[in-house]
Amino acid sequence: MESILSYGQMMVAFLSVLTILVFVHEWGHYIVARMCGVRVDVFSIGFGPEIWGFYDKNGTRWKFSWIPLGGYVKFFGDASEASTPGQALPSMSEEEKKEAFHYKSLAQKSAIVFAGPAVNFIFAIMIIAGMYFSYGEYVVPPVVGDVIEGGAAEEAGTQAGDRIVSIDGEEISSFRDISIHLAFKVEENVSVSVLRNAEIINLNFTLNMIDDKNILGEKLKVRQIGIKSVPLARNLVEYGFFGAIWQATIETKNRTLQNLKGMKQMVVGDRSLKELGGPITIARVAGKTAEISFLVLLNFAAHISIGLGMINLFPIPVLDGGHLLYYAIEAVRRKKMSLAAQEFGFKIGIALVLSLMVFATYNDISRQNWFN
Repeated sequence: MESILSYGQMMVAFLSVLTILVFVHEWGHYIVARMCGVRVDVFSIGFGPEIWGFYDKNGTRWKFSWIPLGGYVKFFGDASEASTPGQALPSMSEEEKKEAFHYKSLAQKSAIVFAGPAVNFIFAIMIIAGMYFSYGEYVVPPVVGDVIEGGAAEEAGTQAGDRIVSIDGEEISSFRDISIHLAFKVEENVSVSVLRNAEIINLNFTLNMIDDKNILGEKLKVRQIGIKSVPLARNLVEYGFFGAIWQATIETKNRTLQNLKGMKQMVVGDRSLKELGGPITIARVAGKTAEISFLVLLNFAAHISIGLGMINLFPIPVLDGGHLLYYAIEAVRRKKMSLAAQEFGFKIGIALVLSLMVFATYNDISRQNWFN
């Protein structure tokens, strides 16, 4: 169990990361809304009663609220933080309609809604690109330095000096790729292609399951091929400004696909739903990464920013993706959905999102053994 000091560090790291990412997300909505001529009534970090705030020259109330798990931008004409249409919309004057979100074109509304998740992805790219540009990237070649005695690779005939070319048909370019592939593998059988003396050799065998621990010290089972890299064999790849941005974009795309793959495995039952972490787990990981180094915390922030952008694009009413779904339906039907239908969808969306949060928090508490 973490000490009081580590709990304090954990909360500082978590709230710092979350506040920045929520601000970035909501700023995306805000800046595009202002570009489209929409009046913004409230820009809030957090929900619930206000802690502190101020008005800017445009009449927007910028504030911090007591519940820090998120934030919102309330546009002129919105009935709530979820951007549901207000009852005063039909009675607005022509001048007021020009500043109301719900009277903007479908393209403008879609751009405003999409901007939040988009800026989260852009922010992640900026973080990763900054690290690549400043420090480069160490790449460990996928060459077998040692074969673990009694491991699956030894039984399959793997030899020191073999270069892993592909696993299950997926190209491998670094030792990190091997770990990532195995982290998302749900079957025990594996097909490995190695390059040995200029010849490709295909090996098919069963992976070993070993005991391991994650960053929080929690026990878990992991699949292992049974090889080690060549000691101290790593290459520093340096990037220029544009090269860093391009490589960071590729990395962001890969992390997004990995997140989606993990979620799909949970939905179809290939992975346990107990792996789903909530705010407590995120806070604990934030604290642990902060203990390691600021750069590791930055990398974690980039990963969370990608997740925040991705989840908000899910077609669930209340989330940004739900609004985009409504606009897609409106574009097909060539008329707006009724307020009753929108409100019903928002209620379903809120129920689903809250259920997922409660379940994820239950998982968090179960990991801590607080029920005992």
